Amino acid sequence: MGRKYSIKNQQNLYFVTFTVIHWSDIFTRDTYRDILYDGIKFCQINKGLNIHAYCIMSNHVHFVMSAKDNFILSDIIRDLKSFTSRTIRKTLETDFTESRREWFLKMMRDAGQINKRNNDFQFWQQHNHPIELNTNFILDQRINYIHQNPVIAGLVEEPHYWLHSSAKDYSDFGKSIIEIDFV
Repeated sequence: MGRKYSIKNQQNLYFVTFTVIHWSDIFTRDTYRDILYDGIKFCQINKGLNIHAYCIMSNHVHFVMSAKDNFILSDIIRDLKSFTSRTIRKTLETDFTESRREWFLKMMRDAGQINKRNNDFQFWQQHNHPIELNTNFILDQRINYIHQNPVIAGLVEEPHYWLHSSAKDYSDFGKSIIEIDFV
């Protein structure tokens, strides 16, 4: 039986969401958000990742992404999630100033033991719900959805006010933290 959500064409554009287990608000801290940024930038430089739009929220991340020629998007996603998961775990294990440290570690260990695809730890939910963006209408709709996320959540009044999003790149208000490949 096939999966409803899967990456069938590795070079096409996809809307993808990474969600922290139990929708835990870990990206409220710069430390963990910076780990995610570092992973994204590494994958852009070394793994063939194209980011066309993104928005980092407190407990999930939306992307419009694709892979450069001769790269496999599924592998890039796997590597990005693995790197961020392992690095955030190591940071939590050694950062005794994090007030939620024990709670996060227990929750992630418990989730990892339940899920057969993990050894002992899980940070991200298993599925990314990739949606192929095969028309300009669908692409524009998803980019707008991504950029409106912090507005709808009541965090900002305009999309370009949200620092952790590519909305600035799509407006006249500057550049975002991540390099954007426009389509």
